[in-house]
Amino acid sequence: MNALVRLARREWGPLYAAVRAGLVERRLRAIPMTVAAVCLTALTQYVQNQAWGYQFVQNIGAVRAEDPLWLALLRTPFSLFVPALDLPVWGALAQILLVFGIAEICLGRWRTLVIAYVATLAGTLYARVGIALGPHGFLGLPASDSLVVDTGPSAAVVGLAVFLCRRYHAYVTAGVVVAAMVVEVLLKENLAGREHLAAIAAVLVLCGISELRHRPPGRDRTGSGSGLPPIQS
Repeated sequence: MNALVRLARREWGPLYAAVRAGLVERRLRAIPMTVAAVCLTALTQYVQNQAWGYQFVQNIGAVRAEDPLWLALLRTPFSLFVPALDLPVWGALAQILLVFGIAEICLGRWRTLVIAYVATLAGTLYARVGIALGPHGFLGLPASDSLVVDTGPSAAVVGLAVFLCRRYHAYVTAGVVVAAMVVEVLLKENLAGREHLAAIAAVLVLCGISELRHRPPGRDRTGSGSGLPPIQS
C-alpha cells in the first residue's frame, strides 16, 4: 500500500498541488472558461435535439471532410462544443469539466484554448489527408469517412491530457492515455480514434516547442551544462 501511495504521489503529486492551490485561492473563479464551455455544450445539446435547432447547429458546428476547407476551418472552433449525437452528453460534459478545468487552472485560459484548438484542428486536417491517401495508403482512410460528422471535445480533451501529463511529469498516465487511443484504433478502426492519435502527435510537437522555449540558457544540445561552476568576480 505504501508503495502505491508513493507511486501516486510521484505521478500526480505536482499536478494535484497545482490544482489544489488554484481552487483554494480562487474556487470557481479559477475556471470561468470551463464553466462557460460546459454551459455552452449543454445548451448546444439541447438545441440540436429540437426540430427547429438541429440544422442550425449543423450549419455552425458540424465538420465533414467533404466540406470546403474554409468552411471546415470556420466551423472547427464551435465543433468542440457540439456533442456527438450517438454518445451520451454527460460524457462530453464530464470530460470538459474535468480536463478543461484542470488545464485552465494549471495552464491558463488562453493556453488551454490554443492547445484544445490545435488538437481538434489536427484531427480535422488529418481526416482530409487520410482520405486523399486512400484506404490502402499508409495512414489512409476510406472515402466514406468524408461523410462522417466530426464534432465533440474528445480530441481536445486527449490533447490537453497529454500536454498536462508531460508538463507535470505524469509519464505513466500519459502512456496510458496514448495506449488507450492506440487500442481504440485497433479495435474500432474508426475516424475518431485516428483523429485522437493525430491530436496527440500535434500536442507532442507543442510540448517540444514549449520545452525549447523554456530551456535554461547555457545548455548544450544534450540538455546539460558545461559542468563547471560559475566564475566568481
